[in-house]
Amino acid sequence: MAAAPDPARLAAPWSPGCPEPPPTRFHPVRGANIRVDSSGTRATRVESFAHGVCFSREPLAPGQVFLVEIEEKERGWCGHLRLGLTALDPASLAAVPEFSLPDLVSLGRTWVFAITRHHNRVPPEGGLETEAAAPSRPPALLAEPYLCIGQFRLPRDRLVGRSRPGLYSHLLDQLYEQNVLPPTARRSRLGVLFCPCRDGTADMHIVINGEDMGPSARGLPATQPLYAVVDVFASTKSVRLVQLEYGLPSLQTLCRLVIQRSVVHRLAIDGLHLPKGLKDFCKYE
Repeated sequence: MAAAPDPARLAAPWSPGCPEPPPTRFHPVRGANIRVDSSGTRATRVESFAHGVCFSREPLAPGQVFLVEIEEKERGWCGHLRLGLTALDPASLAAVPEFSLPDLVSLGRTWVFAITRHHNRVPPEGGLETEAAAPSRPPALLAEPYLCIGQFRLPRDRLVGRSRPGLYSHLLDQLYEQNVLPPTARRSRLGVLFCPCRDGTADMHIVINGEDMGPSARGLPATQPLYAVVDVFASTKSVRLVQLEYGLPSLQTLCRLVIQRSVVHRLAIDGLHLPKGLKDFCKYE
């Protein structure tokens, strides 16, 4: 059986001696059919089903999650979002490939997967994956507010997708939290990160609505800059970046979780005697 992570070794991707990772943004180098908004946090494919490859503006720090939420879908295409990492500097590309799979991967030093729940995981070295090592359904956010991946401890709250406020949002939110919806459903949140290993390499992990899918690739060069790759492909039309709170959750976030669990649905928040700013934060964030 796999040993449980030592809580003393778990850490956020930053510490008091190191600066917190900067906010994630999309790189100005991108596919021909991609338009990025002025904030650099929303990428939309404006035509066709291809030429939708995007990169992170900066290399990721170890344990830093490049997290996107699927904002818009487009019917009529077969296929979904693709996600991964590359050691190629986007600025060095003569042209952004039409597809991440297989075009970008064929350039080398790139690890990209089509998002599914089941086959993006490599078994541990020396044997088959055990039941203990396999991902299990995530616990409730208040019961376990952190997701532990390798030596890193990440706040789960922002990792989980949320429905739009409505009469049935409390039911839909539970489906996102339990990760039982299709992984590429609208408003699902998908992230990629890497965890350094003792041998100088790194494992790449994909996270779907707060659930770690396990290592998707091993042997990545941990000492080289690694950029996130997001391919806004086929039925996935638009994504936006979601920023994480590393370290301890803020008091505002903890209050929001408690308030949301104390009402029937998020529209009921309007009837509470709370400042409007806090109501909006509880309803939409």
